[in-house]
Amino acid sequence: MPKNSNLRDVDCSVFSATRDAASRVSTNLFAGANATKEFEFLCTCSGVELSPERIARIEGWNEFGIDWSGLLRLAEHHGVLPLVARNLSAHAPRLPSEIQQSLRIAFEENARRNLWFATELIRITDQFEKKNLPAIPYKGPVLAESAYGDVALRNFGDLDFLIAPADFERAKQALAELGYRPSKEMSAAVERFWLRNGYECVFDGTAGKYLVELQWGLLPRFYSVDLRVEELLARAGRTLLGGRELVSLSGEDSLLALCVHAAKHLWMRLIWICDIAETMRTQVVDWEVFCARAREIGVVRMVAVSFFLVRTLFGISMPGPAQEIVDGDPRVRDLGEQFAARLARSATYDFESTEYFRWILKLRERRRDRVRYLWRLTWTPGEGDIAAVQLPEALFPLYRVVRAVRLMRKFF
Repeated sequence: MPKNSNLRDVDCSVFSATRDAASRVSTNLFAGANATKEFEFLCTCSGVELSPERIARIEGWNEFGIDWSGLLRLAEHHGVLPLVARNLSAHAPRLPSEIQQSLRIAFEENARRNLWFATELIRITDQFEKKNLPAIPYKGPVLAESAYGDVALRNFGDLDFLIAPADFERAKQALAELGYRPSKEMSAAVERFWLRNGYECVFDGTAGKYLVELQWGLLPRFYSVDLRVEELLARAGRTLLGGRELVSLSGEDSLLALCVHAAKHLWMRLIWICDIAETMRTQVVDWEVFCARAREIGVVRMVAVSFFLVRTLFGISMPGPAQEIVDGDPRVRDLGEQFAARLARSATYDFESTEYFRWILKLRERRRDRVRYLWRLTWTPGEGDIAAVQLPEALFPLYRVVRAVRLMRKFF
């Protein structure tokens, strides 16, 4: 895969697992959280290049009394079923025949779906290029191919494109020519308002609903993680998908985007942590640039917790700069252990609850970012606020008041 010439290579040997990698999965942390042996085994199976210790653990599966139906449910919930299927098929001898069949069917179904998405991504990319419309496909097939080495090894259900807000109307028209329509129709006035206050628009196609997302931000505006898409486009590199060269996020921006995305969802699914681990393993990262960028937008703690979870769940050694990020914040260990324990229990969150908002506050290391987050959370209108009250365009600024009132009603 083509690499950016200005990046320094990272010695891939730093990612090789330590001698006690398998035992790290079975830490006291998991025991205290009442983690099942199925979850521990799931962590062992969730990776592309497994250490000899992890392979040995998979080969000795019959010693652990695995509940296979429970394991498969967990694998599907955490989005790692393709990896589990591939690693069990390769390293687990004498699996029950019905389990082998279930794994094979699941893997093949995912592969067929992903190949369709990959083909569609190239079709959309070609359309954007014909229109001279800059866009970066990320996550989905691009992530599967670049980080996992095989588009069939990661589960996904849509295609994401990063665009500049000024290009949204042209991108929407380009998608319309391919049969895609916004999942929620907006008037021109509301659309202009949403481009200033939202961060994405979802599209339906002839093959189903919610298939494509156009995003002009990595996160909703109220999170106060201000990383302009125009800057991402200026730093973009190239990658290959099915022999086709595509624009892609730089190694630093890709890793940063995955950490921020996982933090937004409070690391609820194992696949998001696996994405970070595989990206660190396969991509070229200039760590000085990466750290500077994380500090600039105030997400060092989100990054540090992400790296802590990679090390804790998969027993993977960190490159020196990544370990320094983890060790540089005394709150990371406690936060990481709490999130790991919740992940082991498959705990969920209400993303409109005070509990969730408090967690996000704890993940911002700088006071000014916490203040800015609370301010924007209170005053930035969301889709629900716009749907709750229909206002004429001249009164759109009042949606801020609608937002504040609805929040107060919810929490008080």
